[in-house]
Amino acid sequence: AAPRRSAAAPTRRVAAKAAEGAELLQQMGLGPCLKGKRAFVAGVADDQGFGWAISKALADAGAEIILGTWVPALNIFETSMRRGKFDENRKLSDGSMLEFAKVYGLDAVYDTPEDVPEDVATNKRYAAAPNFTVSEVAEQVKEDFGSIDIVVHSLANGPEVAKPLLETSRAGYLAAVSASSFSMVSLVQRFGPIMNPGGAVISLTYLASEAVIPGYGGGMSSAKAALESDTKVLAYEAGRKFGVRVNTISAGPLGSRAARAIGFIDSMIAYSYENAPLNEKPLYAQEVGNVAAFLCSPMASAVTGTCVYVDNGLHAMGLAGDSQALNEAVEAEKEKKLAKATK
Repeated sequence: AAPRRSAAAPTRRVAAKAAEGAELLQQMGLGPCLKGKRAFVAGVADDQGFGWAISKALADAGAEIILGTWVPALNIFETSMRRGKFDENRKLSDGSMLEFAKVYGLDAVYDTPEDVPEDVATNKRYAAAPNFTVSEVAEQVKEDFGSIDIVVHSLANGPEVAKPLLETSRAGYLAAVSASSFSMVSLVQRFGPIMNPGGAVISLTYLASEAVIPGYGGGMSSAKAALESDTKVLAYEAGRKFGVRVNTISAGPLGSRAARAIGFIDSMIAYSYENAPLNEKPLYAQEVGNVAAFLCSPMASAVTGTCVYVDNGLHAMGLAGDSQALNEAVEAEKEKKLAKATK
């Protein structure tokens, strides 16, 4: 059998880290193609996930960044920012620091104030950050900034993600779809009217939407499938109504804080590193950010309704090259051919 590698200690040569933001634009002979544009990024709660990487890439391309942060994480996020805990990862390609024009508290499972249950409305963390529903945040953004050009949906939550589908409750399944899929629809419904024509909407999906990933349960695979289907419908409807483009990125596994809630993310990273076509490097969050910046830029002005895979090509594989059964079969076949040749 072929030797296995861990994602933490690869044995093969690792490619240089992905070019970032302004550096990448310079390599392509392009300037700050999003200068003067304004982006609302929903779902950034630390500096480790795809939402942060997308924010950096958009900022490097010249965009102004506004955040919508999950209310229970808002205080910790803002405190960490003030204390400089994110400073190392705030550095942009030109040496400046990533800045946010404003950070709003947001809980995208609630569309209007009328949808908020009493126990949530009276919760101390929520009471400290009022006007957190999607419609209220959209209205605040309109009042504060007038209009925006880009919406990034970096939101997902499945309270029963660790449960197999056969053990998932109706409430858990619907909660996953609400937080991970309909939240995207709600953002486009409420932010679409304040988006400038030619704008772009981006979301993040995962391979489990179309293929079985054991352990990715609780209705999350269904939620991602719904998100991809909604991307196509919204591309048509929002394209006709608001003149904006809607795309999604199917990202490979990343060891972010949110991903660790699944419980086996390190194994998925190791599996991807072993079996993806581009297996001499891990997936960098900034590579997803770079593709998002491209999809939001004028360079992708005719691209809408698509799912772009940014996973080192893992989605293209139909067979695991590091399969013990496969390797044993290959070795057995070699022994048969050798025995035949020596007769």
